[in-house]
Amino acid sequence: MNNKHQPDPHSARILAALQQDGRLSVQDLANRIGLSTTPTWKRLKALEQAGVIQRYTAVVDRAQVGLATCVLAEVNLSRHVENVVEEFEAAVRDCPTIVECYSTTGQADYVLKVVTPDIAHYDAFLHQVIFKLPGVNDIRSAVVLREVKSHGPLPV
Repeated sequence: MNNKHQPDPHSARILAALQQDGRLSVQDLANRIGLSTTPTWKRLKALEQAGVIQRYTAVVDRAQVGLATCVLAEVNLSRHVENVVEEFEAAVRDCPTIVECYSTTGQADYVLKVVTPDIAHYDAFLHQVIFKLPGVNDIRSAVVLREVKSHGPLPV
């Protein structure tokens, strides 16, 4: 790769192809990007070692596994002292029901993406987990009616 911010054209094609299908063999990947197998493998390993490719995963249809409800929860903390923030973020990382968490500017300190089987389970989750997280002062929830675009590939 040329630098940390802009992959060279072959590396960009590798990244684009793998974001569409992470199960491509090195041979299939090489064919798709127009390089031979050895240089493709070397570029792939370099992307992995540099941390550009962080991991390989499967995209699971949450409704098919009983997690039909998705809620975006805006959370504000009561205090912004270091230990409260660290405790809150550690608790969020340890909670599998919270699948994404973003520290944000604007109205909310954090935006959480929460998945549950239904709204009753989300209500229970609020009372049993979210309200008990360190420093939580205020929560606003928006129930997702439908996902228009999610898990989109990065435009490399």
